[in-house]
Amino acid sequence: MRESVAELSRITVEPREPLAVEVSRRLIDYLMSGEVQPGDRIPSERQLTEMLGVNRPTVREAIKSLGFLGLLEIRQSSGTYFRGADSDVLYRLFELGLVLGERGAKDMMQARAELEVVVAGLAAEARDMAGVELLRARLAVMRECPYEEFAEADTAFHAALADIADNSVLRDMLKGMRAMIQRGWVERTGAVRTRKVAYDDHVPIFEAVERGDPEAARDAMAHHMRGASRRLREALEQDISD
Repeated sequence: MRESVAELSRITVEPREPLAVEVSRRLIDYLMSGEVQPGDRIPSERQLTEMLGVNRPTVREAIKSLGFLGLLEIRQSSGTYFRGADSDVLYRLFELGLVLGERGAKDMMQARAELEVVVAGLAAEARDMAGVELLRARLAVMRECPYEEFAEADTAFHAALADIADNSVLRDMLKGMRAMIQRGWVERTGAVRTRKVAYDDHVPIFEAVERGDPEAARDAMAHHMRGASRRLREALEQDISD
């Protein structure tokens, strides 16, 4: 009797993250759902163990991690309380890859898009010769740099706009948001735009700032952000479906 020798493909098992990381993500989704208000006490370790179907040490490790990040406050003999999430806490969560889920992604993209539009208008109003030359140089780098450096050049163009606008609060808020989006989603999903499309979007922004036309600058940035947000959403949806 002949033995079958058909080849079987090698089994590859994707490495899994520690269970405590997944518990942390579940807790973040719960805390950001809108149902828990800052100052509220969250369920006890025992209750969370039963709800999530995991062991108590894993829940304890997740709670300690979120406490260290500033999201939870652990009070001895009283319980664990939600501190709320300021921008510093959100930044740390994204830095560690603890992304806030689909709702958080949409909210972050919307907030970033609106602020970029505001900054573009302010830059057009406040621009001077030095600011225009800075922006021109950043645009030239976007056009000429190697492909692998394009994302950094793109970010530098937007950072220059914020510098020209001369509003430190908006500058710092957008800096944090761009980092969150880049590290939380763009690096995870890969390229979400072609270089030509991205570069072409920035040319009318520069031209409007150069002319000192705030309305045109806002319109050009709004057009750019609509396309960029749409492409990122599509990439995220593809990443989730995979």
